[in-house]
Amino acid sequence: MTQKAQNPVEQAVWDALTEVMDVEVGVSIVDLGLVYKVIVSGDRAGVDITTTSPSCPVHVSMAEEVRQVILRKVPSLSEVEVQVVRDPLWTPERMSEAAKNLLGGG
Repeated sequence: MTQKAQNPVEQAVWDALTEVMDVEVGVSIVDLGLVYKVIVSGDRAGVDITTTSPSCPVHVSMAEEVRQVILRKVPSLSEVEVQVVRDPLWTPERMSEAAKNLLGGG
């Protein structure tokens, strides 16, 4: 899934997020459309993510993995805040074409 980043650090965050996999389907959270927003300001980043289901039990561990991956891959950032949001609810239409094809929905 191609993202249009505002600057190189924001692009580095999006690139790092492609390494975070949904544990149930083995597809990146970017390709699944689970990343709603990335904002970088100075040495801080804010990321809004969601889960495929509001009752998903891994939202806390996924948010921490997102935070750790970004801090590891984007050394210019000193703080990353990850919020798990429920609005709007995730739908399969948010998936990249590659993810839809892989999961049989394309």
